[in-house]
Amino acid sequence: MNVLFKNARILTMNPGEDVYEGCLYVDNDRIAYVGTDDPVAVREKLPAGYKPDRTVDCGGNLLMPGFKNAHAHSGMSVLRSQADDMPLSDWFNKQIFPREARLNADMIYDATQLSVLEYLTSGITACFDMYLTPESIARAYRDMGFRGVLCGNVNDFSSSVETIGEMYDKLNDYDPLVSYEMGFHAEYTCSDELMRSLADLAHEKKAPVYVHLAETASEVAGCVERHGKTPAVYLDSIGMFDYGGGGYHCVHMSEEDVDVFADKNLHVITNPGSNVKLASGIAPIKTYVDRGINVAIGTDGPASNNCLDMFREMFLTTGLAKLREEDAAVVDALDVLHMATVGSALAMRLFDADVLADGKLADIVMIDLDQPNMRPFNNIPKNIVYSGSKSNVKMTMISGEILYQNGRFSDRYDVERIYANAQNVIDVIR
Repeated sequence: MNVLFKNARILTMNPGEDVYEGCLYVDNDRIAYVGTDDPVAVREKLPAGYKPDRTVDCGGNLLMPGFKNAHAHSGMSVLRSQADDMPLSDWFNKQIFPREARLNADMIYDATQLSVLEYLTSGITACFDMYLTPESIARAYRDMGFRGVLCGNVNDFSSSVETIGEMYDKLNDYDPLVSYEMGFHAEYTCSDELMRSLADLAHEKKAPVYVHLAETASEVAGCVERHGKTPAVYLDSIGMFDYGGGGYHCVHMSEEDVDVFADKNLHVITNPGSNVKLASGIAPIKTYVDRGINVAIGTDGPASNNCLDMFREMFLTTGLAKLREEDAAVVDALDVLHMATVGSALAMRLFDADVLADGKLADIVMIDLDQPNMRPFNNIPKNIVYSGSKSNVKMTMISGEILYQNGRFSDRYDVERIYANAQNVIDVIR
């Protein structure tokens, strides 16, 4: 469908571009034109014979790139509030792992669909999803019209390196909305043999690798005891990051770990909400920014966060950094907004979905500025980070399709069925 958005404020997230007034034309799944409403400029950029099927009057509200959730376990939505207020080791071993053992592919499909609905209400247009049964997750994203980047989740107890290779080939040729990156759960859940085998596969495919990394102090201490090195240094020593990749959490990083990330151009994917709730610690975001390391933002899973809300994650990213450094000037809100959009897109290798520009994917959100928390218009981008909320998400579009608008989901969804299916899963695994 071709859609014209008129009377809009626009934040492209392109370097050096501030908010301006203009219009945006969508041609099927791509942006055909974004800029001022100068008729000459519009006419020069639009394809011959272009005619909008629908016109949306934005009424002065803001169009910007969708947020990218750079780390989540969407299928864990059915475990939300099943294991709260307990230490991480008990959370995993006494509550999460036993219930996960009862999940099957169809259950994870239903749970993923529930998470997608929540993503849409938060202006999230893509998710970097690391969980079980990747094929059913890919099917859920395709059926929901949502953009998903799946990540390998191999460990000593599930999946295999061979399966990672198969999924890499299969799911990167599955659907335009779906892609797949190599990954494994964590150093502490994988044997040295398994990790070296995965590193070999990464070299064979010339592919980046992503992993939970330095999430807790005990994880780092265990790695040093097993391998004589901190996690990032150890993984780099076996060639795991020779083709890039990144780490989820990155809370307890040594100077040498940070050097590895800087030297290999790896991505830090911070998850402040989950790290706070599980008392894992506060990541040194200022250090990463100062070293020029790309930082992305993720919610982590709905069992550990428990909220899939990018607004809360953005505020925590900057707020906790200021608290950690005892300096209110560090990790500027504009940098955080970049992390949640462009930074996350880069980490997820969604190079066509990072900014609003001609030819880019039409993954767009509209922010409702006609609410008290968005007034006055002193600094709209910073206001999104410091006072914005999910209530300000007026529209979420993915690949040129409006999936959420004015508090209502697209008619393509049977929302009550999705809710009922998720409840049925809970009743089985409880």
